[in-house]
Amino acid sequence: MLTAVLSGFVMALVFGWAGRWMRSTAWTLTGLFPTALFIYFLTFLPVAGGDGVLFSNSWVPSIGVNLDFRMDGLALLFSLMISGIGALVFFYSSNYLKGHAHLHRFYGYLSMFMASMLGLVLSDNLLSMFVFWELTSISSFFLIGFNNNDPASRKSSMIALAITGGGGLMLMVGILLMGYLGGSFSIVELLHQTDVLRSGALYGWIIFFVFVGAFSKSAQFPLHFWLPAAMKAPTPVSTYLHSATMVKAGVYLLARLTPVLGDEVYWNVTLVSVGALTMVYAAIHALFRTDMKSILAYSTISALGIMVFLIGIGSRESLLALSVFILVHALYKAALFLLTGIVDHETGTRDVTQLAGLRRVLLPVALAGLLAALSNAGFPPTFGFLGKDLIYEATLNVRDWDWLLTALAVVTNICLLWAGWVVGVKPFVGKLPESFENVHLPSPLLWVPPLLLAVLGLLFGLFPVLISEAFVGKIHQSVYAASLGIPGLKLWHGFNMVLLLSAVTVVSGFVFYVLVKPSKRWESMLKRLKYFAPEQIITFLWQSFERFSSKYTNILQYGLLRFYLMIILLFLITMLGYKFFTGVELRFDPRLFTGITIYEGVIVALMFISIFLVVFSRSRLHAVVAMGVVGYSLCLLFMDFGAPDLAMTQFTIDTLTVVLFVLVLYNLPKYLNYSNPPARFRDSLIGATFGLIITLLALEVIQEPLNRETSKFYADNAYLLAKGKNVVNVILVDFRGIDTLGEIIVLTVAALGVFSLIRLQIVTKKNKS
Repeated sequence: MLTAVLSGFVMALVFGWAGRWMRSTAWTLTGLFPTALFIYFLTFLPVAGGDGVLFSNSWVPSIGVNLDFRMDGLALLFSLMISGIGALVFFYSSNYLKGHAHLHRFYGYLSMFMASMLGLVLSDNLLSMFVFWELTSISSFFLIGFNNNDPASRKSSMIALAITGGGGLMLMVGILLMGYLGGSFSIVELLHQTDVLRSGALYGWIIFFVFVGAFSKSAQFPLHFWLPAAMKAPTPVSTYLHSATMVKAGVYLLARLTPVLGDEVYWNVTLVSVGALTMVYAAIHALFRTDMKSILAYSTISALGIMVFLIGIGSRESLLALSVFILVHALYKAALFLLTGIVDHETGTRDVTQLAGLRRVLLPVALAGLLAALSNAGFPPTFGFLGKDLIYEATLNVRDWDWLLTALAVVTNICLLWAGWVVGVKPFVGKLPESFENVHLPSPLLWVPPLLLAVLGLLFGLFPVLISEAFVGKIHQSVYAASLGIPGLKLWHGFNMVLLLSAVTVVSGFVFYVLVKPSKRWESMLKRLKYFAPEQIITFLWQSFERFSSKYTNILQYGLLRFYLMIILLFLITMLGYKFFTGVELRFDPRLFTGITIYEGVIVALMFISIFLVVFSRSRLHAVVAMGVVGYSLCLLFMDFGAPDLAMTQFTIDTLTVVLFVLVLYNLPKYLNYSNPPARFRDSLIGATFGLIITLLALEVIQEPLNRETSKFYADNAYLLAKGKNVVNVILVDFRGIDTLGEIIVLTVAALGVFSLIRLQIVTKKNKS
C-alpha cells in the first residue's frame, strides 16, 4: 500500500525531470500507470468490508505519526475513483494538451496530486492524513495555475490555495484536539474513544475546526467561491480535481469521522443546514450561467452540498444514499467535464448560447452527453435514478422537518437536471451553425473516456447487483457504525412516494428546461448582485486586511536595520522587564564573583574595551578589528572552561567574519553620521537597559538549581548509541540530526535566493549591453 502511494510521487519526479525529452506520442502511455493502480486496488474488493485491512508503517513514532493505511469500503471507493478517473484523464490529457511546451510539468503535478489524494483517503493516522491533505492543496495550486502566463489563472490558483490551505490549518487544530482527548491519532483507535470525544468540553471546538477544514475543501457556502474561479484551469484538471476527487476530500473527511464525532445534535444540525443551503444556493446560481464549465462548477457545488446534507441526516438510509451518490456524481460529472473540453477544443467556445447541432460532427460525444445528462437527471434506468431515489428515501425518513428537507431536495434536483441538460444535450441538438461546419471528430483519446464513464452510469443502473453487496454495502459499513448489511439495490421499488417524487422531478425539470433558456441577460442580472455575494464580502475583508497590513508594515518596517533592532529590543525589554518587576524576586549573591581569576578578568576587560571601540570608532577598519578582538577573547574563555572544539569553531567563524568585513569595506560609501544627539541618547538608553536586563536574567538563571538530566543523557549515550566521543557533534549529527538538517535547508534556500538575485543582475546587465 505504501508503495502504491509513494509510486505517484516517484512518477511525478520522473515526469517532471525526464518528461522534457519524451516525444508527444509517448505521453499516451502514461495512462498505464494509474491503470495499474486501478487494477491493484480492485484486488481489495473481497477484503474491504467491515474494519477493512490495516497496513502499518512507522514514520515518526515518537510523536504518534505513522504511515498507517487502511483499506475499507470508503477508502476503496475513493481509491478506485482516483486511479480509474485518473487513468482516463491521463489518456485524455495526452491529446488535449498535445504539443504543449510544459506537458512534462503538467503530468508531474497531476501525478503528485493523485498520490496525495491516495495518501489522504487511505491514511488511518490523522496527522499523516493532514500532510497529504495539504499536499493536495499545493499540487492543485500548480494545476489550477498551470497557464501561468494568464493573470486570471494565477489569481484563481492563489484564491484556491488561500481558502483550502487556510481551512487545512483550522483542520490541523481539530486533529490535535482529537489526538489530545482521544490519546491517539489513529482513526481505528479513536473509534473506541467516541464517548470521551463527544462528552468532552472541547467537542464543540473540535467539530468547528473540522467543519471549517472540510467546508473549505468541499466548497461549502460561504467558502464555495474558489471552485468557480478554479475553472480557469485546463479542462482535464477541472475534471479530475473539481468533480471527482479533490472537492470530495472534505466529504470524505466528514464521512470518515462520522462514526467518531457524529450522531450529535451540533454535528447533524450544522451539516444539514450548511449542506441544504449550499445545494439550493449553488443549484439556483447555475441557472444564471452560460459558460459550460461555470454551469458544471455550480452544479458540482450543489452536489457536494447534497453529500454534506446526507451526512448530516446521519441515518441508515442517508448514508446508503451517500455511498451511492458519490459514485453516481463522479461518473456523470467527469463525463460532462470531459465532453465540455472536447467542445471547447473543437469549437473554441464554451458559451451554450452559441452552441447547437454538434451531434452531426461529434456523434460519440453527443451520445456521451445524452447518457451523462440522463444520469444527472435521475432518469431510469440510469445509475443516477437509483441515487436520486435513495436521496428522497433518506429525506422522507427524517423524523422532523421531513417535508422541508424533501422539498429542498426536489428543487435542487430540478435545477441540476436543467444544468445537466444544458451542458450535455443542448450543444448537440438543433441546427449546426455555419461557423462550426469545419469541426471534426477528434482522436478517440478524447471522446472514449467520457463515453466510457457515461456507459458505466447506464450499466450500473441496469445491473445494480454488480456493485450492491460487493461494493456499496462495504462503503456503508465504513460510514455507518451500526450497519448490518443493506438490501440489494434495484431499479424498481413499486409505486410509492419516492417514485412519485422522482416523476415530479423529471417532468418538472424537463418542463423547466423547455421554458427557461440560458441567457446573457440573466447572467448580467446576477452580476448586479455581486456586491452581496460571499466572495465579494470576503474579498473586501481581505483587501481591507491587506491595506491595514501595508500601513502597519510601513510604520514598523521602513528599511532601517537599526530601527528593526530597536523594535525587537524594546519588545524584549517590555516583556522581560514586566516579568522581573512583577513576578520575580531579584536575588544577588556576591559569592558568584569570588571564583573569577585574574586572567578571566583581564579577558573580560579586554572584551569590554573592544566593544566600546566598536561603538565609538570613526573608522570601519578599527571597528572590524575590535570585533575580531571580542570574538577571539570569547574563544579564550571557551578554552578556559574546557570547550576546545567550541573555541575552534568560534575562532574559525570570527576569522571568516573579519575577512569578509574587510573585503566588503572597499565597496562601502564614505562613513556618514546617521544619528543626531537625541537619537544617540535614545539608542544608548535602550542598549544600556537591555544589557542590564540580560545581566539580571543571567544572574537569576545561574542561581537556579541546574537540572543536568538532559546533558547527562547525552553524555551517557553519545558513545553507546552513536559511537561518537565528541558529545556536541553527536548531538548535532545524530540526536538532533533533523534540526541540523532543517538549518542546512534554511541556509541552502537562503544561498539559492542570493544566487538567484546575483544571476538576475548579471542577466539584466547582459540584456542592457
